[in-house]
Amino acid sequence: MSKKDAYSQAGRTAVLQNIQGTLQLLQRFPPFNQMEHSHLAYLVEQCQLRFYASGESIIKPADGPVEHFYIVKQGRVAGERQHVSKPGVETTFEIASGECFPLAALLGERATRTEHVAVEDTFCLQLNKAAFIRLFSMSEVFRDFALRGVSSLLDQVNQQVRQRAVETLGTQYSLNTPLGELAMRHPVVCGPDMPLREAVGLMHEQQVGSIVIIDPQRFPIGIFTLRDLRQVVADASAELSAPIARHMTAAPFYLAPEASAFDAAMAMTERHIAHVCLVDRQRLCGVVSERDLFSLQRVDLVHLARTIRHAPRLDTLVALRGEIGQLVERMLAHGASSTQITQIITLLNDHTVCRVIELALAERGDPGVPFSWLCFGSEGRREQTLHTDQDNGILFEAADAREAEAVRQRLLPLAQYINQCLAQCGFSLCQGNVMAGNPALCLSRGEWARRFAGFVREASPENLLGSTIYFDLRVVWGDEQACEQLRQGMLAQVQDNRIFQRMMADNALRQRPPVGRLRDFVLTRQGNDKAATLDLKVQGLTPFVDGARLLALANGIAACNTLERLRQLVAKGVIEALDGAAFEEAYHFIQQTRMQQHQRQSRDNLPYSNRLDPDTLNHLDRRILRESLRQAQRLQASLTLRYQL
Repeated sequence: MSKKDAYSQAGRTAVLQNIQGTLQLLQRFPPFNQMEHSHLAYLVEQCQLRFYASGESIIKPADGPVEHFYIVKQGRVAGERQHVSKPGVETTFEIASGECFPLAALLGERATRTEHVAVEDTFCLQLNKAAFIRLFSMSEVFRDFALRGVSSLLDQVNQQVRQRAVETLGTQYSLNTPLGELAMRHPVVCGPDMPLREAVGLMHEQQVGSIVIIDPQRFPIGIFTLRDLRQVVADASAELSAPIARHMTAAPFYLAPEASAFDAAMAMTERHIAHVCLVDRQRLCGVVSERDLFSLQRVDLVHLARTIRHAPRLDTLVALRGEIGQLVERMLAHGASSTQITQIITLLNDHTVCRVIELALAERGDPGVPFSWLCFGSEGRREQTLHTDQDNGILFEAADAREAEAVRQRLLPLAQYINQCLAQCGFSLCQGNVMAGNPALCLSRGEWARRFAGFVREASPENLLGSTIYFDLRVVWGDEQACEQLRQGMLAQVQDNRIFQRMMADNALRQRPPVGRLRDFVLTRQGNDKAATLDLKVQGLTPFVDGARLLALANGIAACNTLERLRQLVAKGVIEALDGAAFEEAYHFIQQTRMQQHQRQSRDNLPYSNRLDPDTLNHLDRRILRESLRQAQRLQASLTLRYQL
């Protein structure tokens, strides 16, 4: 072999080794680790390696429409824009090895809106636009990622959770099973004029626990169940020849067949029903019963809720609280989302609070004045986790200050007793005394209205803190009308007070997401902790909660739940649909990560903590957490711009 041939062979070997090394590198990172080998090989073969010294600009808005796709092979790249309210630039994001840019500009055939600068000496893989377009058409995985970004990565995480659940528990456990798949038999139906005796005979003949009464178009107008039959039997005057319409439950609850088993379980729990009709295009197409859910070996949410609502004594409720923890453990294992889990916990907590109040009234006697039991904070937003304390108050009606004081003195002993009973059930006493037994939180509607007005009128640090707690309120027990009037008055005042909104915005920016310019995460040590950590609740979730609350109140949105606020803000055009979806997914992932940590802590008999060491996460979860925290930064940046802070 000649020297020239030897050099040529060595060169080809080096090129092949370089291609193989780049392939192996990219296979460590999503979405490249999900791509077919031939598609990934095409990507690597078409790429050119580019070097950028620290501080060097890679692409900028002045360059015009983007012509290349970049993947960071080694180093770090920052996105910089002109600061919105002061001279100079601000870093809006950072990307590291395995991440890519600028997808939105490339797909939109426009210039990038952000200058991409090498933070340190950086090597990038550069793919020209023609090769990018071909790869986009060839690879479904790459196309999905290019169009949906971090959303497609979240799908990977959720698919892994569901797959583990299927492998461990079987497909019958899926909380997302469509109801149409559960209702395997045709529903038993009759008209409203059928005699009761015949209808019951039909139920017995078909061995079912319900019969649906339909109109001529087959829309369900009523349902008759075994529970209704027991009432008929107990009524000595009931005539079995009377039409079933006289004994049916009118306007039965229904869902579409595409709704999930989780939707049905929540409806049964909230409405105290055991059957859900399925309606497609205004026609009855099935019935799902509580037994159908249990036949799938479903976690017994409906049964547990019913047991709580009928608990005969306080010690029974105390014992049942442990079952809620076990239920959450199983549902997490079954692949339930964080949103589903918080809904379940809040719902069961509501049932527990209602039963505690009923037992307290039975034991201590009715105070003789109607009142509503309020909840605030995470419970008011329906975002509770297992580790929760009490944030509650009392609302009543009074004509004047004298009457209000008299009513308060009658209610306070009962409220304080209820607070103590709830503490026995696992709802820790609030260290800040945000509890109904506090005279300052046992108020008439007029007193609450004046207090809320004071929050808005005088935006002191104490009042701003109060607004973040008390403006997320709802009724758990009692009449809801007075609370709704209170909420509408508060919304009107906040909408009319731009200064208060600006103070709330400034307050919402105090908790900064822990992502830094030079590092993935900005971590701190707390107490005697050996590892530096971040706080998933305070630094991760709170920016979304505070931002969504401010924008909702400023735009007259009465919803309290953070995700519902975001959806209504999108519907009103206050925030862009893509931004709203990104904020929702980021919030969901941080909450899911927090709950999984609580689950591990509970399993290991450790105290609950919201602090997390990101190094304990796998690469995919770590990357999505970083992206999720950056979405919190984006929401805060939008507040900064909106209120010129």
